[in-house]
Amino acid sequence: VGTLDSLVGLSDELGKLDTFAESLIRRMAQSVVEVMEDSKGKAQEHLLANGVDLTSFVTHFEWDMAKYPAKQPLVSVVDTIAKQLAQIEMDLKSRTAAYNTLKTNLENLEKKSMGNLFTRTLSDIVSKEDFVLDSEYLITLLVIVPKPNYSQWQKTYESLSDMVVPRSTKLITEDKEGGLFTVTLFRKVIEDFKTKAKENKFTVREFYYDEKEIKREREEMARLLSDKKQQYQTSCVALKKGSSTFPDHKVKVTPLGNPDRPAAGQTDRERESEGEGEGPLLRWLKVNFSEAFIAWIHVKALRVFVESVLRYGLPVNFQAVLLQPLKKSSTKRLREVLNSVFRHLDEVAATSILDASVEIPGLQLNNQDYFPYVYFQIDLSLLD
Repeated sequence: VGTLDSLVGLSDELGKLDTFAESLIRRMAQSVVEVMEDSKGKAQEHLLANGVDLTSFVTHFEWDMAKYPAKQPLVSVVDTIAKQLAQIEMDLKSRTAAYNTLKTNLENLEKKSMGNLFTRTLSDIVSKEDFVLDSEYLITLLVIVPKPNYSQWQKTYESLSDMVVPRSTKLITEDKEGGLFTVTLFRKVIEDFKTKAKENKFTVREFYYDEKEIKREREEMARLLSDKKQQYQTSCVALKKGSSTFPDHKVKVTPLGNPDRPAAGQTDRERESEGEGEGPLLRWLKVNFSEAFIAWIHVKALRVFVESVLRYGLPVNFQAVLLQPLKKSSTKRLREVLNSVFRHLDEVAATSILDASVEIPGLQLNNQDYFPYVYFQIDLSLLD
């Protein structure tokens, strides 16, 4: 436990660590949603702790003696958890940054292929056969012609300049505004042709067929699509879920430290085989979300312990309990009952809850956050 001073300091540190841990697991949950994209509705199935759903894990919580030895000083245990969460956050930042860069690059390439004929990439439209290549004198240009001007183009393109090859135009593709035509002419009249075309509302698109560049662009698109898909591959493996059934009464009460652990916990090997078929980012998120969530619940347990020692003194004499209202509407009634049952533990606090004008000496909290019993909330609605 250490000294009273160290406990007070630890209480503040645990409050900050609690907020940080919750923020981290919410960001990780959101990252799972983003990576899954088309399967967002199934994201919750991947947010497990030790292989079971979050409610089952919390209601059957037991302190992990192997990971956080209880014989160590409290300060050391808190430090271990803080370092673990800080490392997960650092890894999350670097992995999500890499994924977002990949996603942005892919979106930029996709935008290029979705614009109009003036801006979109032409590498997926044109082919080698559309151009006169490797000619010292001739060159093929691409011209955008508005739809109402098709007939005018066919009648006039040969006479827009000298040295235009007759019958060399061909419609390659069109969108709702116009069409993309080829025309072949002598290199030395390019500028003259461009000027005359512009006067007639025909736009010469600056494009020169380069087989290597087109191949490179296509390969880049294919690579980015493949890399992005590999970060999340839909897994057909069924996820084991711990079922949660509640009786019809308003609140489920679970004394913490219950020795009856659920049989749903998994070994590392089971978790690994379950993750087969998933991309590395999704697999990392699942494993580390579980680690971060478990650490967060240990922080909650530490807060209950530290606050109870500070409030009720030594030797340690308190019972930690999990209260789970089945409806939000029953929360207010639950508070009233708890305040009635435990008001003798702190008469000033109990009175102040009824009368907001009463100040609790030395307490910097809003009265609404203080009760005659130690209380911490665990919000499992991580995707709301």
